[in-house]
Amino acid sequence: MAALGVATSGGNWFSALALGVTLLKCLLIPTYHSTDFEVHRNWLAITHSLPVSQWYYEETSEWTLDYPPFFAWFEYALSHVAKYFDQEMLNVQNLNYASSKTLLFQRFSVIFTDILFVYAVHECCKCIDGKKSGKELTEKPKFILSVLLLWNFGLLIVDHIHFQYNGFLMGLMLLSIARLFQKRHMEGALLFAVLLHFKHIYLYVAPAYGLYLLRSYCFTANKPDGSVRWNSFSFFRLISLGLIVFLVSALSLGPFLALSQLPQVFSRLFPFKRGLCHAYWAPNFWALYNALDKVLSVIGLKLKLLDPNKIPKASMTSGLVQQFEHTVLPSVTPLVTLICTLIAILPSIFCLWFKPQGPKGFLRCLILCALSSFMFGWHVHEKAILLAILPMSLLSVGKAGDASIFLILTTTGHYSLFPLLFTAPELPIKILLMLLFTVYSISSLKTLFRKEKPLFNWMETFYLLGLGPLEVFCEFVFPFTSWKLKYSFLPLLLTSAYCAVGITYAWFKLYVSVLTDPPVSKTKKQ
Repeated sequence: MAALGVATSGGNWFSALALGVTLLKCLLIPTYHSTDFEVHRNWLAITHSLPVSQWYYEETSEWTLDYPPFFAWFEYALSHVAKYFDQEMLNVQNLNYASSKTLLFQRFSVIFTDILFVYAVHECCKCIDGKKSGKELTEKPKFILSVLLLWNFGLLIVDHIHFQYNGFLMGLMLLSIARLFQKRHMEGALLFAVLLHFKHIYLYVAPAYGLYLLRSYCFTANKPDGSVRWNSFSFFRLISLGLIVFLVSALSLGPFLALSQLPQVFSRLFPFKRGLCHAYWAPNFWALYNALDKVLSVIGLKLKLLDPNKIPKASMTSGLVQQFEHTVLPSVTPLVTLICTLIAILPSIFCLWFKPQGPKGFLRCLILCALSSFMFGWHVHEKAILLAILPMSLLSVGKAGDASIFLILTTTGHYSLFPLLFTAPELPIKILLMLLFTVYSISSLKTLFRKEKPLFNWMETFYLLGLGPLEVFCEFVFPFTSWKLKYSFLPLLLTSAYCAVGITYAWFKLYVSVLTDPPVSKTKKQ
């Protein structure tokens, strides 16, 4: 504790947290990496070896370039550093190439680009109200938030074991959020526009950005009751925002428009020929829907109500990402998921406009947009839960109710990522890291809100404790049963369905909070 006191007086505690997690990331370099490692190596090769006109046509590897142009240029920039490590990794024909130098370069590229994430966390901490600050450093909201973000378990295993660049991308989003909290709206809009052209999954939260900027930036004042003052509309500000979006889009898509390749680029970005769910079902509404269909099909076959010859051959648990049909329940199309998603986000958008709550209201809307898209979107990846978990961290240190929702969402969402690391050496690592993060999250937030009601009721406690027996069954019991051959899909189904219940509950609880909270009445600009 004395060391922490010294760190507080010297203002070095944040640097110590950042350095500590960086060292941990370095220790994870030799661990398992997924096919995403080869995906990004292939993109390095494509952008380095081929002209721009071939980037979105190259298909030597099955892992074709399917991110927006800014990310392609990001890979291009990395490739010019990669050539000094191992030139062979930049050969398009070298499929599944993974030399030791290639491994080191790609791992360190993720660690290095996380600098942006560290800076964004630092900026977010400036936006936190310090009224609840305790005497001890570890009880201060800024310290707790820094740990929750910098040491986030999901980000650690997805980026630094599984392998992706989410830290860099989430850094852009968190920095954009921080700028909006700091009323630097143009900077926030610019950062988010750039982010969209790095990874289009952030379209999930675009409605929150668009409406908030219109409501709080283009309209400069409210009436005493909190409703918008229509005569305060600034056409100049609207044009300024539009110009930012246009210029960023022109810079990103302009070269491909000039090459008449926009249709090809968009076909890569939005591959609707893929199935409703990923090979491992993301824990959302469709996981529950699929699980119900699976149960009904098994019952139907047992009771001889279904003809085995008419069961669709494309199984949702086969590991394939293709179109398929449900066995008993109606099959779901992309249009249906789009309609469900829009319906799910409408109440949050409504509240953002008619019940303005300033930047915190925007943040709640953003999280609900991310969660609603995760719940009802088409071909959602399980990793997309991080789009809600990380922003929710900012709310968790402000109110006890938000802390409760955060803990349920985070614990369940993080556990749903376990199937990404299926190799034996990583089993103790993922269990230990999640336990450490979860225990810290619960204990620190309980301490922060110790004067308020308990963060969990008996039902929530019972549900979260159920994750333990589920893990024991999936990892230590099921592999030794006779079910392993006949029902190989069972651990994934149980994990996805169980976690879907918790995430759905957190989504619903956050929605109730947003709908019931009173608006913040202000007559001046928010």
